[in-house]
Amino acid sequence: MKNLLKSTGLIVLFVGLFISCGDLSQKAEEKINELSSKTDKLDSLVNKELKKVNALDSLISKEGAKVKKLDSLINKSTSKIDSIANSKINLLKNLNNK
Repeated sequence: MKNLLKSTGLIVLFVGLFISCGDLSQKAEEKINELSSKTDKLDSLVNKELKKVNALDSLISKEGAKVKKLDSLINKSTSKIDSIANSKINLLKNLNNK
């Protein structure tokens, strides 16, 4: 009789253990699915922000090229103005020396 009670007790214990393990497994799977969903949302957000950064980088590159062209144009114009001014100054010096 004692052996029957022990056997029955062990069977009940193992059945309870398996049921609780199944429940824990289900909860763990739910948490993993939740985490996976959050990871996907975060990945999507990061991709959107990277697209914005790439667009901004492209815009900065284009504007940088425009600034370089303007700088070159300003340097050429300054050089021409300096040349014209120097020639006029030289003409005035020549007129004053006569």
